[in-house]
Amino acid sequence: MFEGRSRRCRKRVVIAGLGDSGVLTAIHLAGHVDVVGISTKPAWVSGKELGTRISRPDDWARDYWVAFDRFRRLAGMRTVHGVLTGVDLDRRRVFVRGADGTTGTEDYDALVIATGVTSGFWRRPTVQSADEIGEELRRVHDQVAAAGCVAVIGGGVTAVNAAVNVAVTWPDKRVELYFPGERPLLTHHARVWNRVRRRLARLGVELHPRHRAVVPEGFRCDRITAGPVRWHTGQPDTEADAVLWAIGRVTPNTGWLPPELLDERGFVRVTPQLRVPGRPDMYAIGDVAATDPLRSSARNRADRLLAGNIRAGFAGRPLRRFRARTVQWGSVLGVQPDGLEIYAPNGRAFRFPAWSIEPVLQPWIVRRGIYRGIRDPAP
Repeated sequence: MFEGRSRRCRKRVVIAGLGDSGVLTAIHLAGHVDVVGISTKPAWVSGKELGTRISRPDDWARDYWVAFDRFRRLAGMRTVHGVLTGVDLDRRRVFVRGADGTTGTEDYDALVIATGVTSGFWRRPTVQSADEIGEELRRVHDQVAAAGCVAVIGGGVTAVNAAVNVAVTWPDKRVELYFPGERPLLTHHARVWNRVRRRLARLGVELHPRHRAVVPEGFRCDRITAGPVRWHTGQPDTEADAVLWAIGRVTPNTGWLPPELLDERGFVRVTPQLRVPGRPDMYAIGDVAATDPLRSSARNRADRLLAGNIRAGFAGRPLRRFRARTVQWGSVLGVQPDGLEIYAPNGRAFRFPAWSIEPVLQPWIVRRGIYRGIRDPAP
């Protein structure tokens, strides 16, 4: 399972975390260096599209839960199923506790920190088997399916996505969206909210602005609850059969790293080249990297830039800068019955019609274009 430095010629890159950013970085590095990926899950399990994950788990699993050996570009990557417990910066070595309880080390020439953040029940660093992932998907779906009234708390993409998809899947449910400001999606262009608001109105989702929830003491917003929700903003308590907490409370998964590598909130400090300051052999990407207030390297395809910088670092060439965006862009609602809308930074929408999703978007643009080829699952 674990391999030390031993005898080898090519450079070895260890990617700590194989979520969205880690997998894409590995795809761009594979074939150029030896890649070792360390993951708490036995497959790529995306943190995207919470609404689809809750309301249509089979559809979500088809597109966002993919065994590593199905990625064509990762055919030569060795994966370790386990959790990182520490790092020896001088010896360039990470410590891992495997899913089976065994411990070991992995040596590296370059280390990519892509361990992401803990957020809600859908993004957790716990070691899980495939059966446990499937059981959790079904349990959450059944819990929401049984609820007559669903309250979604939060003003970001995750909350809006969940509210829309729950309302689409179960049109007879009462779905309510509570958010602290005058409108959700504050990090998007105002045009995006204007379009999404019309969609919410057509679906009958009730909007409740200026509601800031009281998070119960000791509660980590990591499960769907029931019962009353109290408000800091003074409104009467809210009753709901299922309360989905998507308030953006995140914790970086960096407990295995030395404090000197982290900022005051626990995120990994990086230069504009996504390198850890003072550590030319360490890089960070995704939600764990303190690139900018939006931590936008997770959503702006910085994976290709990072892979190029790692190779440039090995060769002694200059590294490129990551330039963060000041607004969010991309999909908000995910695939809907009428297709998929992608929003540009200026708020303009581009639509993939419904007929194009399965024959064009998924096989050609996503699986082949973005992920460089994904094999069909075994029968």
